[in-house]
Amino acid sequence: MSSRLSTSQKIGYAAGSVGTGGFSTVPGLLLLYYLTDELGVAAAAAGLVVLLPKAWDVVLNPFVGSWSDRTTSRWGARVPWMMRGAVLLPLAFAAMFWAPGGLADAGAALWVAGCFLLAATGFAFFQVPYIAQPAELTDDYAERTSLMTWRIALLTLAILVFGAGAPGLVKAGGDGLAGYRLMGVVCGTLFLIGFGVAILATRNLPTVLRAEPSGGLGEQLRAVAENRDFRVLFAAFVIQALGTSTALAGAAYVAEYLLGAKGMTTVLFVALVAPAILLVPVWRIFAARRGKQAGFRWATVLFLVGAVVMAFAGRVPTWFLLVGVAVAGTGYAGQQLFPLAMLPDTIQADALRTGRLRSGVFTGVWTAGETLGFALGPFLFAMVLALGGFVATTSGVSVDQPQSALTAIALGFGALPALLMLTSLPVLRRYSLTEASLADLAAQPGAR
Repeated sequence: MSSRLSTSQKIGYAAGSVGTGGFSTVPGLLLLYYLTDELGVAAAAAGLVVLLPKAWDVVLNPFVGSWSDRTTSRWGARVPWMMRGAVLLPLAFAAMFWAPGGLADAGAALWVAGCFLLAATGFAFFQVPYIAQPAELTDDYAERTSLMTWRIALLTLAILVFGAGAPGLVKAGGDGLAGYRLMGVVCGTLFLIGFGVAILATRNLPTVLRAEPSGGLGEQLRAVAENRDFRVLFAAFVIQALGTSTALAGAAYVAEYLLGAKGMTTVLFVALVAPAILLVPVWRIFAARRGKQAGFRWATVLFLVGAVVMAFAGRVPTWFLLVGVAVAGTGYAGQQLFPLAMLPDTIQADALRTGRLRSGVFTGVWTAGETLGFALGPFLFAMVLALGGFVATTSGVSVDQPQSALTAIALGFGALPALLMLTSLPVLRRYSLTEASLADLAAQPGAR
């Protein structure tokens, strides 16, 4: 069976990232601000609302992976679960920003937390089997990078469109609660379209490798834990997800309180993500010449350099701050591409060693870590705000923040992400899986 996929098949698969990228972006960018500055929820409580539903995903994702490994249907193992998520996530996302009038503080926090919990569940149902598919659609080392290049290109475009467009939709809806309601409905609809295209594109694709789970979930998780290269890649990725999500959570606060204009949220986001659209193909060329691991390290260094500049937000000229954000965005492109191109390699290595393909369990653990990282980022930023004495407010009411809160915003936006990127570098250096080592595993007696 051919390991090659057509361009239309790659684009169809990649369309699912419109929904996953949008859902990963908008809550991280706007949900904390929506809670503290529109619904009057205190910063610490808002941080918990952002964190706890995502923490549920950390528990749920490995189960979804195991369940999908064992699923049989005329569309294969993955599509039925993707369909569940494609329905649940968009509806719950729209409801999350449709808090009934009059709700504030504790009542508003409970409404948003409940809707976010349902949306996070839908995200798990779609994302876990979706990420499992590349390891099953091709066993070619370079073809996985090509497939991921298309996916990351559309993912990055989605992140840019939703990151820049969601604040614009809020403004177009008149700001305040009405604006957030409009944004929730429009974004939820777009999520549904992206999910639908991916399902239609992959429901009849043949699989080169088929999942062959054995034992209970505990046994499968132990097998995942014993995969050294997966552990290393997973740890580095989660640390970096924590760093990027912390920076994203701070953008709206930097725009309003340090740059003096809410509209700068969109500018900051575009400066971070726009370079990635152009540079993902460049990172692919780099990987072909120097390897995926080297590309991942250099991308991390670039984000680190940009984050150092971001730590001085409000103290350096705006143009210089935007240059720093763009440098971070250059690294961000590679940080999106390389982990997801390397993940199927670790899954194939496990299959070659054990004779069993457990894509769903591996991607369940992976997305659990991704979810945790992107949930803890806004939570950490909220805790930095709380320590800095940030004053929450409600829609239409402005307050003067103390200098300690302004300092906390800058540190959470740049210094903390820089520290996390620095921490991930020695972890990443321990990754050793290459195309040659995979070929050696495949040549061993008893390999799949």
